[in-house]
Amino acid sequence: MWQGKDKKQTKMAHRPLGIIKVQQHRVVPGLAEGIIYPYPAPAAINTSLPPFSRSRPLVSVYMRPPRRVVLGVVGVSFFLSHFMNMSSASNLGAAKSFIASARQTGAVDKVLENVEWPEQYPFKEEDFQRFDESADTLFYESPRFVTHIDDPAIAAITKYYSEVFPPSNTPGVALLDMCSSWVSHYPKGYKQSRIVGMGLNEEELKRNPVLTEYVVQDLNVDPKLPFEDNTFDVITNVVSVDYLTKPLDVFKEMSRILKPGGLAIISFSNRCFWTKAISIWTSTGDSDHVMIVGAYFHYARGFEPPKAVDISPNPGRTDPMYVVYSRKSAA
Repeated sequence: MWQGKDKKQTKMAHRPLGIIKVQQHRVVPGLAEGIIYPYPAPAAINTSLPPFSRSRPLVSVYMRPPRRVVLGVVGVSFFLSHFMNMSSASNLGAAKSFIASARQTGAVDKVLENVEWPEQYPFKEEDFQRFDESADTLFYESPRFVTHIDDPAIAAITKYYSEVFPPSNTPGVALLDMCSSWVSHYPKGYKQSRIVGMGLNEEELKRNPVLTEYVVQDLNVDPKLPFEDNTFDVITNVVSVDYLTKPLDVFKEMSRILKPGGLAIISFSNRCFWTKAISIWTSTGDSDHVMIVGAYFHYARGFEPPKAVDISPNPGRTDPMYVVYSRKSAA
C-alpha cells in the first residue's frame, strides 16, 4: 500500500512528471499497479515498453479516474465552495491562485489559515474507495528498493526534517516513521535511541538504516497503533497519506501516541499508485489535498490547528513537495 516508494531505475524514469505532459498519458483500468503507459495505452501489459513506463508506476493526481462519479457532494466543489469560501478574503485569493497554478509562492501556506470547519466530519465512505480493493499485503508483497519522488523532492523533505527535528542523539527522544520502507529521508547520520518504522514489507523495513525497530502492519485493516500513550516526539509520513482508507482513525491514534507538544509531519507530492489511492485524492488537486490532510488533523481532535508549507524545490521542473503539520495539544 504505502511504502513502495518507487525510484526511477533509468535515466528515462528520472524525468519528473511535470515535464512529461499529463495529456500524453492515460491509465488503463485493470493494468497492474496503476502503471503509467504512453498514450495510446496498450490493451495489455507490454514488456517491450520503455523502462519509464514499467519502472515508475506513478500517476499525476490531476488525471480523473473514469471508474465512477466520485465524491458526491464532497469532492472538489465541497472544498472550493465550503472550506475556501469560509477563509478570509486575502487567503481565498491566494487559494484560488494556487488552484490555477499550484506554484504561487506562499499560496499553499495560506490554504489552512482561518478555515471555518464544518461541525461534522464531511467525508463519506465512498470517498475512501479505491480502484483496486484487493489486499494491500498482496500489492506490496514484493519489496521495492526504490523511491517514490525524485531527488530534488527528497532533498527538500530531508532539509525540512533537519530544520524541525529534535537534535540528533537527544536523550529520551523517540520518532515514528509511519508507512515506512527501506528509506525514511531523514537527515544523513540522524540518530535517536528509538526510531520506529511501520510498513507493509518486512524486507524493506529491514534495510532501513535509520530504524532501531520496525512493525509490519496494514493500517487499512488495523489502524490501531501498537504503542503506549504519549510515546513519540515526532511522527512522519512521506507520500503515503493518500493510501489511508481509515485516515481519521489513524490520526486519532497519532494524537494518542504523541507526547504533548509532539509534532506530526505529513508530506506528499502529486504522484501516487493510482489504483491504490483513495478516490477523494485522485479526484482533486494539490490545494485540495492540503485541505483534506488538514481536515484529518482537525477532526481527529487533540491537535493544534494544522498548518501547511510548500517546500517544492523547483516549481514546475521537478516533483512538488508539500507538508501539512500539527502538534498535539499540550492540554
